[in-house]
Amino acid sequence: MSGLGALAMAVLLVVPAGVGLALVAVAGYRRGARLNVGAALASLLASLTLVWARPDANLYLRVDDFNIYLIVLNNLVSFSTSLFSASYIAHELETGRLTPAYLRFYHATYQALIFAMNLALLANNIGLLWVAIELATLITVLMVGLYRTPAALEAAWKYFILGSLGIALALFGTILIYLAAQPVMGQGLPAMAWDRLLANAGQFDPALLNLAFVFLLLGYGTKAGLVPLHAWLPDAHAEGPTPISAVLSGLLLNVALYAVLLSLIHIPEPTRPY
Repeated sequence: MSGLGALAMAVLLVVPAGVGLALVAVAGYRRGARLNVGAALASLLASLTLVWARPDANLYLRVDDFNIYLIVLNNLVSFSTSLFSASYIAHELETGRLTPAYLRFYHATYQALIFAMNLALLANNIGLLWVAIELATLITVLMVGLYRTPAALEAAWKYFILGSLGIALALFGTILIYLAAQPVMGQGLPAMAWDRLLANAGQFDPALLNLAFVFLLLGYGTKAGLVPLHAWLPDAHAEGPTPISAVLSGLLLNVALYAVLLSLIHIPEPTRPY
């Protein structure tokens, strides 16, 4: 059963990454749209498989009761949005708002975004989680500015500036967690694995953990659009393509909020002896 789960977890990462690269070379719009929908369907089926076939956790990836529902939701919305994208983007092509080259770019970045979000939700490594959310940020910037209008470029630039500030704060919080874990767990990957951090959190320096959570809350909270860190959100929703607005609302904000909750649940303040 764990072997099937490991295969499903691999599909969630390999399929969107591979298809995203392949879509760069696909010239025909209809072929690209079908390939985009097919890859999203494969990811959805793989996520459903993980509900009853859980792979063993390792230093990089894991599936547990906390993230499985978000993984399924992520791929369900991605699949349904890819179906809507096929007709929506075709209309944009007919009206002249997008060119065939931009359509190819759209489908490729759509799969790249699915890959980044799946990787963030599956990550069992605080560094890998940060990289995945940073990748999702950069991809979203490109998709928000897809129409290349002044308003769209301004929205993309605002999202890039505020998202980069947030991700920089999250990086500092991630480093602080590693510094708190290092005296107890030693150097290397084990001191960055969420499940192992949870098991040893009671021995960490509480001052460092509290400070780390502040930076993680500000950093990933910016990505989640938490008030007052939400200034980028209205423009990004208004200027990006409608399917991307759906992905932003239904998925990407959830992924960032998941990172905030993960730091709160998995790195608790140690209990002090009295």
